[in-house]
Amino acid sequence: MHNSKLMLVIFFGMLLTACGNKEAKTNVTKTEEIQQPEFQNKGHELVYNMTQKTGNYQDLLNLKDIVFHYTYRTPDQKEDISIESYIFNGELSHGTYLKHERTLPDLKGKLEQGYNGTDFWLKIDGQIVNDSSAIASVAFTRKTNFYWFAMMQKLLDPGINYDYLGQVTTDGKRYDVVKVTFNVDEDVASDTYQLYINPETHLVDQFLFTVVSKKVTDPLLMRVEYEKINTVLIPTYRKYTKSDWEANVLNDVWIEEITKDVKFNQNLNKSLFSN
Repeated sequence: MHNSKLMLVIFFGMLLTACGNKEAKTNVTKTEEIQQPEFQNKGHELVYNMTQKTGNYQDLLNLKDIVFHYTYRTPDQKEDISIESYIFNGELSHGTYLKHERTLPDLKGKLEQGYNGTDFWLKIDGQIVNDSSAIASVAFTRKTNFYWFAMMQKLLDPGINYDYLGQVTTDGKRYDVVKVTFNVDEDVASDTYQLYINPETHLVDQFLFTVVSKKVTDPLLMRVEYEKINTVLIPTYRKYTKSDWEANVLNDVWIEEITKDVKFNQNLNKSLFSN
């Protein structure tokens, strides 16, 4: 498949992955604390220990909300650049696009989209767009962008299964490998994640994932770099490409995702997330 077409399939497949497979919410209020769970197995314990380094979802709830600049760049140098705003309680999501060459590129003008906890909406130059396919794209994007930002903290969400696969050495580094699957309805495509956890730092340096809903059953490899902001570690730089199940890169062509200018606790008004 031509690279640009493949990356477009992967992009929209990732959106569907987050919308369809990661639907389980973190049912924790702002006043509750996440207690150490009864571990399913060693894999579950390793993921829990990872969140002790990155922070857990309660730590995000304590920070209330966030605003940051986000860039999604494909190998052909086309970009989405957005100002992302989230409220963690309810996973409310809003994006104002400074550039949208990958997301709804046929719609010309200033693009704004949001999720208020119930409904998704889209505006072009301040005017509501009701096209069903465009709204479906918004639903994918809002849920995906939020999930990729908060993924490490959300790996303790309910409805997740963990399987410890042992230790491997790749690119000269030793990792504990944990397979992650999601409890979903039988008619929903279910993806697989394979986390490579650094035993020295307890962080996920990279992970494999599939996009079954778009018939991408061969793995993709995501590599992650973190930055400590406030009380949490945030994956501020990510890149992914084609791989095999041993995390060997098959195509040294990468899609990049860059998070910068992160500001927590901005006292966002919920009206921002409604149209």
